[in-house]
This record gives sequence, structure tokens and C-alpha cells, in this order.
Amino acid sequence: MKKSIYVEKSHDDMRIDRFIRSHLGKMPQGLIEKNLRNGKLKLNQKKVKSSQKVKAGDKLNIYNFNFEKKNEQNKTKYNPSNEIIKENEDLIIENNDNFLVINKQSGISVQGGTKSKKNIIDIFSKSDLFRDTKPFSVHRLDKETSGAFIIAKNRETAQLLTSLFRLRKIYKTYLAICNGEMIISNEGSLKDELVRFEKKKKIIEKAETKYEILDKNNNATFIQLHPITGRKHQLRKQLFNLGNSIIGDKKYNTTDSSKISNKNLMLHSYEIKFKINENKYTFKATPPDYFRKMLKVKRLNF
Repeated sequence: MKKSIYVEKSHDDMRIDRFIRSHLGKMPQGLIEKNLRNGKLKLNQKKVKSSQKVKAGDKLNIYNFNFEKKNEQNKTKYNPSNEIIKENEDLIIENNDNFLVINKQSGISVQGGTKSKKNIIDIFSKSDLFRDTKPFSVHRLDKETSGAFIIAKNRETAQLLTSLFRLRKIYKTYLAICNGEMIISNEGSLKDELVRFEKKKKIIEKAETKYEILDKNNNATFIQLHPITGRKHQLRKQLFNLGNSIIGDKKYNTTDSSKISNKNLMLHSYEIKFKINENKYTFKATPPDYFRKMLKVKRLNF
């Protein structure tokens, strides 16, 4: 069976995996990846990656594949614990041969060794996206924090990305909604000496973050943050020290009430930028619905 679907102007500049879903129905990302690799899905009779953008006039070629049947089989094939990637077309921002960039959900750890019952690395290791390899974690992102997160697909890329993080060659931008109005200049740098303990030993670390206030009122502040250093809980600690803790932060809390009604931490990893062999990469992660809703509740503009 061969079938062709032409790209209309309304779908111009859409990723091919999303175009496939818009015409063939929802299906797991792994199923689309597999059939792009084996040539059962082609764009203009050529194999392409899932991140390939389509344009008006392009033709999606479908070869010998019954999507309805495969999709039904896939419902029993996939583990229910894969809900983080199952049928979630907005989760994966970029997927190539060397790394994957996702929009991580809040409440899920990035790797094992925590009290969380599920973590990103374990979840992706069971998916078709890593059938011929395994996922490697190359940086941290708090369990409570949502947003852009990189997963390496092989050891060489993991070592390269880890070194880029260590050399501060990967630039991350966060968005946060904080309690109260910040009485500081609209942009500048936060410089602190943060304290942590290792086996009762007190350790003081210098921390620096560039910031820009995007909007504020007497109730809350919407701020953009670019960490220069990479200390544990750096942004949360610095905003706490400033007297304007992040809304929903149960650990670093400057509000009067000891009970925080909001269950979500209003901290989002919005953008990641880096360069590999003269190739420049920029990835943005759309803030979750609860984050955008909080902006409206606090009457803050994005």
C-alpha cells in the first residue's frame, strides 16, 4: 500500500512528526521515529528526521504501513509508566542522532538516586527512542522544575556536553514567578555566597546570576534568570535571600504562611543555547499551563 499526503499552507513550517499526527492520528513518538528510520514514512521520497520542517507543496509518502492497526497494537506494547512520552507531541523539542531535548514535566526527577518512583533516564531507556543505545544525563534540573532538558544518546556526546556545561559554554535561561514586588533595578546581576553542608562541614560557594525583570506589581514579580555559575538550588536560594522566594517553593519560602497552597514550583527552564563544531543550537520550552495561569492570576505579562 502506498499513500501520499500533500502539505498545505496551513501546515507550513511544522515539524514532520506533528504533521504526521495531524493527519494520521495520535501515536507515540517512538512509532513515528521507527517508521521514519525504516523508510515507511518519507518526505518527498527521502528519509528525514522527526525534527525536519515541512513546507507547502511537500509530499509525505507512506509505504506499506497500516497506522490504525499499529496504533492499536502499540497501546498494549507500551508500558503505562511511559506517560511522560506517550502520545505527547509537545514534550520532545529536538531529537537527532546524538542528543534529545525535552520539555520536562514538573514532579519527575532527571535521574535515579532520589526518592522519586520514576525518573527521566529510566523512562526513556525503555522507549523506542533509545532502542539501539541508552540515555545519558549530562546536567541537573530539579524535580520540581519544568522545562528544557538535554539527554545524550551516546557516551561521546555525553562527555562533550558535560564538558561544555563545566566550561560554562551552555547558556540556560529560566523564567520564575516570585512572591512580592522586587525592589531592585530592572536588570543586573545577583551575586551571593551560598552555604551548603557536606557531612556537617560548612561549604561556602560563590554564585552569580544575571537577571531581567519582565513584569511586576505589588503582589508578584516575573523574572528572567541566566545563571553564570551552577550551584545546587542556586536560583531558588538567591531569590530566597533577596526576600522574594519563588511561588510554590516549599524549601526556600519567604512568605508569611508556613503552608503553601500552590503545589507547583513556578520555575521553568525556558531556553538552552550551545554550539558544537560551529553548529549553533537554540531550544525553547513552552512554559506549562499552570505557569501561564499563574501569570494571569498575578496579572503579569509575558
